[in-house]
Amino acid sequence: MQIIFFSLLLFISLSLTADEPRQWGENVTGVTTTFQSDKKEIALTFDACGGSFRSSQYDEQLIDYLNENGIAATLFINARWIKSNPEIFSALASNPLFEIANHGTAHRPLSVNGKSIYNIAGTSSPEEVEHEINGNGDLIEGLTGKRPRFFRSGTAYYDEQAVAIARLNGVEIGGFSVLGDAGATFSAEKVAHQITNAKSGDIILLHMNHPEGGTREGVKEAIEKLKAQGFSFVRLSDVKERLIPLP
Repeated sequence: MQIIFFSLLLFISLSLTADEPRQWGENVTGVTTTFQSDKKEIALTFDACGGSFRSSQYDEQLIDYLNENGIAATLFINARWIKSNPEIFSALASNPLFEIANHGTAHRPLSVNGKSIYNIAGTSSPEEVEHEINGNGDLIEGLTGKRPRFFRSGTAYYDEQAVAIARLNGVEIGGFSVLGDAGATFSAEKVAHQITNAKSGDIILLHMNHPEGGTREGVKEAIEKLKAQGFSFVRLSDVKERLIPLP
């Protein structure tokens, strides 16, 4: 029965690629970038990419700050980062403040025909799209007993057919409405400015794997200001029924 089910998924996936995709980018059909809220709520999301010594680092002081102040967040973690930081991953996964989400198996853009961005080659077929999602999904489920609900590709680029395949595989695409740190390249002042100017219902993209950058100090400054304004912070699963996918 399971073989039939996955064969059907593959058939549907292949059918989706009968025509070439028409969209390519961060904001394509089916990507969730905001959520509906009548309260002052913001979703903080942090990527951990892995794949190199620099990208496999861990901003322990940032996570300690979130933990000590009860700030909930969704952590999008790549398979390569998990394999470089197994004990840290285990601690994060066991912390109820944090939700573990899927940041891909090899940190590739999600494409059905091999499009690339920032000199990073995307997946090149429906089968590769599914492997990029499910390879890490299987790893996380095996380590935690929970399959991640949300997926964000490396570079956060997609075509609309790849997004449809992702949803057939049981995950929602966790996009963003506020670029918080631009791959941890923004200064602390710029990070604080980006976050502080967020609106209720925004999803903010940040990184937890670059302690050398300005992310940590910018996040701390912004959170203190937003808390003073009455904002609270949610995981994507907390607002799952209120997420708004792009049409």
